[in-house]
Amino acid sequence: MSTPRERYDALRALGLKLDLTRGQPGDDNFDLSNAMLTIVDDKTLVTPSGVALRNYPGGVAGLKEARELFAPMLGVAPDEIIVGNNASLELEGKALMWAMLRGLPKSPAPWCKGEVKFIVTVPGYDRHFLMLEKLGIGQIPVAMKADGPDIAAIEKLVAGDASIKGLLYVPTHSNPTGDTTSQAVADRLGAMKTAAPDFTIFADDAYAVHHLDDTPPPHPDLLGACKKAGNPTRVILFGSTSKITFAGAGMSFLGGSKETIAWLAGLMGTQMITPNKIEQYRHVLFLGRYPGGIAGIMKAHAKLLAPKFNAVDEILTRELGGKNLATWTKPKGGYFVSLDTAKPVASKVVQLAKEAGVALTPAGATYPFGKDPNDRNIRLSPTRPPVDQVRKAMEVVAVCVQLASE
Repeated sequence: MSTPRERYDALRALGLKLDLTRGQPGDDNFDLSNAMLTIVDDKTLVTPSGVALRNYPGGVAGLKEARELFAPMLGVAPDEIIVGNNASLELEGKALMWAMLRGLPKSPAPWCKGEVKFIVTVPGYDRHFLMLEKLGIGQIPVAMKADGPDIAAIEKLVAGDASIKGLLYVPTHSNPTGDTTSQAVADRLGAMKTAAPDFTIFADDAYAVHHLDDTPPPHPDLLGACKKAGNPTRVILFGSTSKITFAGAGMSFLGGSKETIAWLAGLMGTQMITPNKIEQYRHVLFLGRYPGGIAGIMKAHAKLLAPKFNAVDEILTRELGGKNLATWTKPKGGYFVSLDTAKPVASKVVQLAKEAGVALTPAGATYPFGKDPNDRNIRLSPTRPPVDQVRKAMEVVAVCVQLASE
C-alpha cells in the first residue's frame, strides 16, 4: 500500500490546477438564468404598478413588484424590505456606515462616538470580518453551533457591555459550517437583555433558500422573534439573488421593521435616487415566470450542486473515515463544507494542497483577522468545478491531511 508521501508525490506530478477558494456557482448554474438576459425589451418599459423603467422615479426601496417577490425570502412583508443593486455586502456596509455616522433608530448617539464591538460567529465568513475590521469595529468571536450561535455566551456578553452593538452572522446554512439557527435560539436572541439599547443583529441570510434536498431545516423567523419580544428594531436581515441568477448582476435585499426600513431608506436616499429598476424588473419577470418560481429554480440549482457535496463526503469518508484525523460537516444547504483537522495542521494542509495544484481558502480565513487560534479549520468550496474535479480535489485534500498529520 502506498504511503501518504508516495500518494502525494503522485498527485502532485499530475499538474492539477483546481480552485476551491470561493463559493462561486458553476457555469451550468448560471445557464439556468440565461433567458433573463433578453426578457426585458421595448415592450416592457413600464411596470404594472406604473413605474417607468428608463426614468428616475421609483423610490430608493425598489420596485413594488420586486419587494413583493423577494419579501418572503427573508420572511418579511413587502413594506419591510428594501431591494437594492448587487450585492448584499454593499447593503450591509451601508447600514453599518450609517450606524457609525448617525446611529440606528434606538441609538442614543452615533456609534462612532464611542467604542464599538460586534459579536461574530466562528468559523464564519471572511468578508464579514474584513468589513468590520475596516470600519474599526472590534470583533468578539463565539462558536457557531448546530442550532445557531452560542446563545448562552452571547446572552452573557451583551448583558454587561454597552459597547457591544451587534451580532453579524449567517443564520441559514451558515458559511462555512452549514448550520441553521433554530427558532428557539432566534427567540432568545430577540428577547435577551442587552446593555446597549440599540444592539442590532445583522443577519446575512445569503442562503435562505439554498437547500440541497427536499427536507431543509425550518427557516428562523428572527424579525418575528424580535417583534414578539418588543424589540422590533433589533434585527436587520440581508439577502440577494447572487446565487439564484447571476452572481455579478443580481438584486440585494435589506429587511427589518417598518421603523428600521424608514430610517435606513431616508439615509440611503441621500446617496441615490433609485436602484437599477431595469435589472429589478428583469428578475421579477424571469423568476415570476419560472416553473415553481424561486423555489423551482432553487430545486434546479440543487440538482446540479448536490452531487458535488455528495462527492466531498464520499471521498473524505473513504480517505479519512475512522482515522481520527479530521471531521467535516454534511450541510443540507449553502455553498460550503467546513473541515477541522484533529491536529493543528490546517495551514500545512492548505500549503501542501497548493503545491499539488489545488487552491483552497487560506487557513484562518474563517476567523477574525485571518487567525485561527487552533489552526484546524479549512473551508471547502466545491460548487464551481465539475464533479470529477471536485472528487480529485478532495482526494488531494485528504492525502494532504494524512501527510500533514504524520
